[in-house]
Amino acid sequence: MLPSDLLHHRQNGEEIIPKRLKLDEKHLGLANELINSFQETVGRTQGELERQLLELEGDTPDYKIKRGLAYLLKSSFCTFEVVSPIEPQRLRARVFALAAKSVPSRELTQITFSKIADELTQELGHEVLPEQVRDGLYADLSENKILTAFDAPKPEELLHRYNLSQVQGVFYKASQLVLNAHRNVPGEYKLLFRYLKLFQLMAYIEGDADHGFTITIDGPASLFNPSTRYGLAIAKLIPALLHVSKWSLSATLQVRDFYTETWKSGRFTLNSECGLVTHYPPGKPYDSMLEASFADRWDALQTKWVLEREVDLIPIPGSVMIPDFRLVHPDGRSFLLEIIGYWRPEYLQKKFAQVRRAQCHNLILAISERLNLDKAGVKLNDVPARIVWFKDKLLPKSVLAVIE
Repeated sequence: MLPSDLLHHRQNGEEIIPKRLKLDEKHLGLANELINSFQETVGRTQGELERQLLELEGDTPDYKIKRGLAYLLKSSFCTFEVVSPIEPQRLRARVFALAAKSVPSRELTQITFSKIADELTQELGHEVLPEQVRDGLYADLSENKILTAFDAPKPEELLHRYNLSQVQGVFYKASQLVLNAHRNVPGEYKLLFRYLKLFQLMAYIEGDADHGFTITIDGPASLFNPSTRYGLAIAKLIPALLHVSKWSLSATLQVRDFYTETWKSGRFTLNSECGLVTHYPPGKPYDSMLEASFADRWDALQTKWVLEREVDLIPIPGSVMIPDFRLVHPDGRSFLLEIIGYWRPEYLQKKFAQVRRAQCHNLILAISERLNLDKAGVKLNDVPARIVWFKDKLLPKSVLAVIE
């Protein structure tokens, strides 16, 4: 994402309109030029890269676009590393301690570097040159870090990332976000809700998988102390939303008037026809090794019960519960399976509260014996579900035992 000073938005009445670049010859050429500059600078310092970027930027009116594209390349596609024989702070201490024993001079400086290089060669078991000592002395400064790898994107990929980042920046000052996820396949909903949980967003969820969900998210500007970090969390949700087939959202924003320096309300709308492209990978087949291992063992069983991964969502007031698996028998019987492994007490309290509110009587809870439910304040006597206990691995036979 882009920092606030590289965002380019305009306002039409209350509507906020972020700048988006066309994928035309002009902008593709600009992106390609920047990508080539980064490729040519691999193995050189970040300071050299910055100077080259300043030359490319020049005094052209589109300098802000160039800075934004360069920022995305540095933050998302580059690897900068400290290259030094030993940790620079330790290296400085040794060099300065040795240099303090003699009068400063150019000749003695080179002698100091040579002596330290010889010592390090003996200690490390490979040759260290005086030039490596000199260059490593302040290698931990950002301008001296070395661009060791550059995963060059295609020009159109960079432009897509820029356009997405401009839209994400709108949500930095959102006071409320209302998202309507229309009728979609369960897997898309599950991916969206997992990202809601991952970014720790405060959401109120209404609806069901057949008719869609309305998700209301409190924004950073609605909090007692506005939080930029929370605004970034909302912005991070947008690439995940692009994996959903059909959706729409509206956001209420707090924007500062350019002329009066006062805060006023703005609005922003977006939908699944926006043309933005996500860089987030699609959801993983399984959330954990525990789930993957259970699925593999189930496939090896000789049973009529079919294990399904993409299951229906269970709506509960203000939220939604997403079981891990569904077990389906040819005679029509079905059960939902939720695996509860290694989680914090707060999560356990929330999870079991959801189970009670869902009142889903074909639910199976597979619970790790390692969990301290008493410490988390969880009581199982009123949980409307069948319980399966496991230690390190969840065995399919244990699950079959409670449904057959």
